[in-house]
Amino acid sequence: MRLGLTAGMGDDWRESLKKVQIAEDLGYEWVSTGEAWGPSAIPWLATVATNTSKITIGTTILNVYSRTPAAIAQDFATLEQLSGGRMALGLGSSGEFVIEHFHGVTFKQPLRRLREYIEIFDMLIAGEPLNYEGEIFNPKRDFRLNYERPRTKVPTYVAAITPKSIRQTGAIADGILPIHWPKQHFESLRDDLRAGAAAAGRPADRTFTIAPYTKVSVLDGSAEDEALWREGRRLIQYYVNRMGVFYWRMLERNGFADEVARSKAAWAARDAEGSIAAISDDMVRACQVIGPIDEVRAQLKERAALGADLQILYMPPGDTKEVARWLESVIR
Repeated sequence: MRLGLTAGMGDDWRESLKKVQIAEDLGYEWVSTGEAWGPSAIPWLATVATNTSKITIGTTILNVYSRTPAAIAQDFATLEQLSGGRMALGLGSSGEFVIEHFHGVTFKQPLRRLREYIEIFDMLIAGEPLNYEGEIFNPKRDFRLNYERPRTKVPTYVAAITPKSIRQTGAIADGILPIHWPKQHFESLRDDLRAGAAAAGRPADRTFTIAPYTKVSVLDGSAEDEALWREGRRLIQYYVNRMGVFYWRMLERNGFADEVARSKAAWAARDAEGSIAAISDDMVRACQVIGPIDEVRAQLKERAALGADLQILYMPPGDTKEVARWLESVIR
């Protein structure tokens, strides 16, 4: 069972850093942060890199519109040197509203842009001369990214949930970052990644890291338990009804068409509570981890056995001591 965390800078970066250091000492092997319309992830990752020694440091996720491939390769060249070669690049397309109305960039060809972005990033990190002919990017003058390399490959991950994006991820990346992916379908996800790799001519024994975001709720028999169940339902309901078509279509394909239909119908009728209640216990348990602490550990192990190679948990709220106790209880 391999566990990681997504952990941003928070309101107090010093306290957030202490929590990351505690997680590293406990054996969590990954820490990552992403960007939406808040602060840049890169300075925070540099802080983590210079104050840890063994944990993998990643992005979950950076979009492929607000920086050029060369710019993010430059950022990661610095982070690789600061961390001693412990970085992982997680990418996604984000969405039209964020890209066009926050960054002011036209949102088009997201799949093609992801492909070209990773291919150019890989070339620059490897130290190859940059001659690339794409539909979007066409650098031609042999530029190389010069720095003292700890290694010539930084693993790349894609936040993919649609059939086309999953197959492309198998063709171009090293791992995948799915969210709300039902646990019983991890192996079919791996099959689709392998199919994409085979179609691209990659080796048949190519391995991929399936690294799902994993919401964990520890129940303790108190009055707060029902609130945790509701929050688990609410999170899925939010993605079904307020995050475009990709998430509900993914859940529909993966066995939860009835819940999706009921939730969407209630939402359309302006019944927010009914929309949340439509998310079944089985759906929550398939997409999340919830229960008393012994069951939480058992569920995490079950998900690992089903094909979740690296489960990325959300850093829990609370002060440093509370977080330390929670992190230790989950991983031990």
